[in-house]
Amino acid sequence: MALRLDKQSLPDELDMAQARKALSVIKKDDAESHFVLSGSGQQVPISEKAFNLFVNVLEEMARGNAVLIIPIHAELTTQEAADLLNVSRPYLIKLLEMKEMPFHYTGRHRRIYFKDLMAYKQKVAKESLDALGQLAAEAQELGLGY
Repeated sequence: MALRLDKQSLPDELDMAQARKALSVIKKDDAESHFVLSGSGQQVPISEKAFNLFVNVLEEMARGNAVLIIPIHAELTTQEAADLLNVSRPYLIKLLEMKEMPFHYTGRHRRIYFKDLMAYKQKVAKESLDALGQLAAEAQELGLGY
């Protein structure tokens, strides 16, 4: 799975305009309780979850953002995982060796499940938020005006 987003992955002005137009039509039909995709003379019913995902993709495209959809059970290489965490590959390897997140070997290559990577990312974010809250509480106790 190649996670690299290049300049061609970003929506251009036409993509953004089409996404905004599609969103305006979708927003008008919010009262509908069923969702159907039409094309090539066929209508295919889709679930509400799939429809909501589609709307989220359109919203991001309308803002000019690239969108990457990754299955929850996807196996990532160490470089792909490092890219998603915005850290270096050697740093990620260190985290794996310290058993900070689960991984497995495919042959002699380490692989990380996307769900495990996201669990680690959430854990780190929560720890950071907790530490920030603790610092703010200590600053208030000391009367530092924070």
